[in-house]
Amino acid sequence: MKFLDLAKVYIRSGAGGSGCISFRREKYIEYGGPDGGDGGGGGSVRAVAVDGLNTLIDFRYQQHFFAKNGQPGMGKQRTGKDGDDIVLRVPEGTEILDEDQETVIADLATVGDEVELARGGNGGWGNLHFKTSTNQAPRRANPGQPGVERTLWLRLKLIADAGLLGMPNAGKSTFLAATSNARPKIADYPFTTLHPNLGVVGVDDVEFVVADIPGLIAGAHEGRGIGDRFLGHVERCAVLLHLVDGTSQTIVDDYHTILHELEAYGGHLADKPRITALNKIDALDEDERAEAKAELEAASGGPVMMMSGVSREGLTEVLRALRSEIDEDRLRLKSGDEAEPWHP
Repeated sequence: MKFLDLAKVYIRSGAGGSGCISFRREKYIEYGGPDGGDGGGGGSVRAVAVDGLNTLIDFRYQQHFFAKNGQPGMGKQRTGKDGDDIVLRVPEGTEILDEDQETVIADLATVGDEVELARGGNGGWGNLHFKTSTNQAPRRANPGQPGVERTLWLRLKLIADAGLLGMPNAGKSTFLAATSNARPKIADYPFTTLHPNLGVVGVDDVEFVVADIPGLIAGAHEGRGIGDRFLGHVERCAVLLHLVDGTSQTIVDDYHTILHELEAYGGHLADKPRITALNKIDALDEDERAEAKAELEAASGGPVMMMSGVSREGLTEVLRALRSEIDEDRLRLKSGDEAEPWHP
């Protein structure tokens, strides 16, 4: 299934049905009076987060969603049938944005979250409603209210426990492939990964979800490269794993580039718990490992883990460190340290 995390949709709620002008006509009843029924209400357009979806690809092939109009009222005080609603089924983690792509209308972060995007028009009143003591036979009825037409954007932010960060070719996809059943494309050139991948990782009989996004380069927050539009996928993660290529000639610069992009992106991304790991140590000898680790520890001001996605050296330790941060985050949310989880 192709991955799509941004889609434009056009929606319109149904118009209300018109009220009916009708009079009671029965044998031997000369003045039956008005009996026109009301028009039915127009259908609304709603969006709901459902389980089992992880892409917006369906909205590439269907972009227009129009709810049904309400039926007009009828004689004998019969109300017209309401128009059917339209429901957009989206993956959990989907944000709904206005046409400007900036104003967030709703954030459907969990399965079952629902929002009304366009309310259907009310049905018009039939002439029965306009009968008064001075006007016993009104020939007046209301038209139904028109529907609401909108252009919206759907933006998916994947729901994952941990997110992978790093420069292009830092070994993120190799890490995901080595620790989960995910099979991302892996090759020895930058920007091999063109869209996010999710993998279920297990350690010590506990599973969690890891998101791998395309590599970042300097200026990514301004739109350079392809990683900027995918940073949102790691906004909801409990912890970030920053992988640094141990074979790079610019280890410190690589580290600071990613850190700068996180800070420039804004929000709480730069404040999330972060684990720094020196990757590809299978290609380094003991002296080179020690030198690279010392450089990275001096740059990060904290501990640096050592690992290799190819030889699997150090993988278990890194997974345990991620699991520990995820457990702390879940415990913090459960204990109520945060009144409610923050959603970007």
